[in-house]
Amino acid sequence: MSVSKKINSFRRSLMRSLTRGIGRSNNLPAGTPRDPIVVQRVLICRPNHRLGNLLLITPLLQEVTAVFPGCRIDLLVKGGVAPVIFQGYDNIDRIISLPKKPFKELLRYLRVWVSLKRTRYDLVINVVKGSSSGRLATKFSTAPYKIFGDETTIDPGLTGHQHIARYPVYQFRNHLAAWGIPPRTADTPPLDLRLTAAERAAGQTLLHQLTGNDRKAISVYTYATGDKCYSSDWWTTFYTRLKAEFPHYNIVEVLPIENISMLSFQAPTFYSKDIRAIAAFIAATAVFIGADSGIMHLATSSHAPTVGLFSITDPGAYQPYGHRSLGIDTRHSDPDRWIRTIRDILEQA
Repeated sequence: MSVSKKINSFRRSLMRSLTRGIGRSNNLPAGTPRDPIVVQRVLICRPNHRLGNLLLITPLLQEVTAVFPGCRIDLLVKGGVAPVIFQGYDNIDRIISLPKKPFKELLRYLRVWVSLKRTRYDLVINVVKGSSSGRLATKFSTAPYKIFGDETTIDPGLTGHQHIARYPVYQFRNHLAAWGIPPRTADTPPLDLRLTAAERAAGQTLLHQLTGNDRKAISVYTYATGDKCYSSDWWTTFYTRLKAEFPHYNIVEVLPIENISMLSFQAPTFYSKDIRAIAAFIAATAVFIGADSGIMHLATSSHAPTVGLFSITDPGAYQPYGHRSLGIDTRHSDPDRWIRTIRDILEQA
């Protein structure tokens, strides 16, 4: 681990220790008299800049909107990608972005905190309990109802209760019940980028231009960060098997922003820096296959059936769900099972 990574790791651990005891969610005992809750303005705190982590809050966005129709939502995030991700959510008013390196942009960092204090919300939700910035923002903001993220116990019988996208929805429902508001009982909403019909049509055009035919396509994404990335030899072996098992499908590779191919560019490749264009291209394919990454979550949010490959992280917490998607732990399964899974998805299309 590099020196900078060690410093950041220490900083995060220190901040979590310092903020662990900050705030308590409004969790009223059963039978406590209360006034009807009116929620018109909501702040959702997820101060993170990574593509996947931001996409993983779209189920909570949908849930809050379904429970409080007409509410206006502000998002506290980091970085500059959020406006692109959430442009399909009409009830988002402000995207408040903390700088990724606050000590280098101290004035902007302080302005964000001042703006939080000046705005009165009805409800503030910290999405991830381990986020020190999220807990501080929830504490610092002005609202009669707050969810800090770690006061409720999620029923282990609920589908995917450990999943990082489902957990905040279940937590939200628990607090609604405590506040006297009947929670929804449907399954948690899936990830959703809310691509438009025009974007989807453009994705179909891009796929056709790449392949030059009308055959269905399998898209693969061979890159991932750190130990989540499978080797070039692993992908070459798997790609050879895919071609043999699915000869009537085009197999195309979606490239990362680094323009790296673990297949050494053997397959036709699609490259773009436009997140929504990438999602639309993937949505045009019959199935997406890739390791745990932001692009894997982007694929799911495009409604493409997604097969997530896991070798390090916990599938129970991060696997794609919805739209016939699932995660495979490659440590405890074999290629025959992976092929059967992919075939089942293609046959259901």
